Amino acid sequence: MWQVYLSGEIHTDWREQIVSGAQAQALPITFSSAVTDHQASDAAGDVLGEENHPFWRDHRSAKVNAIRTKTLIEGCDLAIIRFGDKYKQWNAAFDAGYCAALGTPYISLHDADIIHPLKEVDGSAMAWAQTPDQVVAILAYLTTQQ
Repeated sequence: MWQVYLSGEIHTDWREQIVSGAQAQALPITFSSAVTDHQASDAAGDVLGEENHPFWRDHRSAKVNAIRTKTLIEGCDLAIIRFGDKYKQWNAAFDAGYCAALGTPYISLHDADIIHPLKEVDGSAMAWAQTPDQVVAILAYLTTQQ
């Protein structure tokens, strides 16, 4: 059973497309992801008490979220890292760098119009896909070959 971590933008259904595509082919994959509920992610550190300064609230929540992210990335066989065109996904770039540092292979997923700003990210990726269907095709190849 492959462990695949899904990282990146949270404003489209790319995760669901990949998971449903893999399930439709009965691929031996377990998927995991960062928290994709933006409000929940922003409030992850609120359980530690009230914080009135936005920097420290974000800092605390980032640390709590990093427990999940770090654990899941370190345990995955492969990461899929999605960059959308609407927002800058600094967290996704950080995850790509973390994967590269760990030697964990990853596939970058983004449109052609942001190739240049992602050249370093793509340089360490094992593949660049433009659609979730391409990712599913790669996953099918990886998990069905003898």
